[in-house]
Amino acid sequence: MKKLLYSFILFFTLSTTVNANPVMNEDSKTELTIEQKAELEHITKRVEEIKAMDKSALTKTERKALKKEVKELKKRADFLSQNVTLSLGAIIIILLLLILIL
Repeated sequence: MKKLLYSFILFFTLSTTVNANPVMNEDSKTELTIEQKAELEHITKRVEEIKAMDKSALTKTERKALKKEVKELKKRADFLSQNVTLSLGAIIIILLLLILIL
């Protein structure tokens, strides 16, 4: 039974990926270039425009397109600002491994 459990844990651990940059020191954070700052400013302005829109007059497909655009803008902004994100599955696996080890 333990062998089966360990093989499942190994399978899930190896099959998941975590998109996280190793954080060594907060002081070693890199500054954004001028182009990256301009792009980040453009993204924030576009998101504010979308939030200020009157969405009641839009069709369902237009609202879906806006949601998709906001998600893509958020991903791009997170990439530019070097935010570290972990998925829920990765957090659960880490917790399970810690429980098994300790």
